[in-house]
Amino acid sequence: MTIADLEAALFAAFPSEHAEGWDHVGRSVGDPDAPVERVMCALDATEANVVRAAEAGANVLVAHHPVFLGAPAAFGPRPSAENPQSAAALYGAVRRGIAIISMHTNLDRSLEARQALCERLGLHALSSLEYPDAPERCGLGALADAEPIALEALSRRAAHAFSTVPRIWGAPDAMVSRIAVLGGSLGDLGELAMKAGAQAIVCGEAGYHVCQDLAARGCAVVLLGHDASELPFAEVLARTVCASGVPTDAVTVMGERRQWWSLDEGALHDNR
Repeated sequence: MTIADLEAALFAAFPSEHAEGWDHVGRSVGDPDAPVERVMCALDATEANVVRAAEAGANVLVAHHPVFLGAPAAFGPRPSAENPQSAAALYGAVRRGIAIISMHTNLDRSLEARQALCERLGLHALSSLEYPDAPERCGLGALADAEPIALEALSRRAAHAFSTVPRIWGAPDAMVSRIAVLGGSLGDLGELAMKAGAQAIVCGEAGYHVCQDLAARGCAVVLLGHDASELPFAEVLARTVCASGVPTDAVTVMGERRQWWSLDEGALHDNR
């Protein structure tokens, strides 16, 4: 299998037309005709993850987040004001012979992403937020019904499931049963969640005034952190890579951690 073959298989699972117009999906760097030797799947295509992929013997890094949205003007080995970390990641990938393929908002819209997020919370996804009346359609976010649960209990479940320290908007004892789940940024999907009858939204991040408005209107918001909310997507990518024909023993999921820490839990040793 070539790198071009792997990219085509990933696009078959997560069509490029499902990506946002501003997004950059697919292969950012690498020889499309080179054979796939070993694949590392990760959330981010950072310089550090390129190094980790090389250390694992991988010649392909498949990531959720693209290495860039707008291509850097120049490439160099160290991040700086003139040389963003994306440029350093690309420089390192070329030097080490590693191809980078990203599946971003096209993966966000997939049934697999919807199911992965809800399963972490012990929920069953009914539909996307974009198309609540068409469960079979791909779309951003997920809508799920659950037995009534207190917001505090839901937040604790989310904290454990995603290994994070969430920030919560809403009364701890508020009972919720219709829950919207979204990896990454809520953006303008809060209104869609409200229209679908959601009483709580679990997502990565959202703006202050957005959360304030939603909470005032009776919809709680649980913020997991952008990265923490999307860590399950590395597993989704790995399963898709294996389904494409890459041997299971040649596919590795990068064990990732949050890139930030909270005073409530102290500075994590690995993040110092």
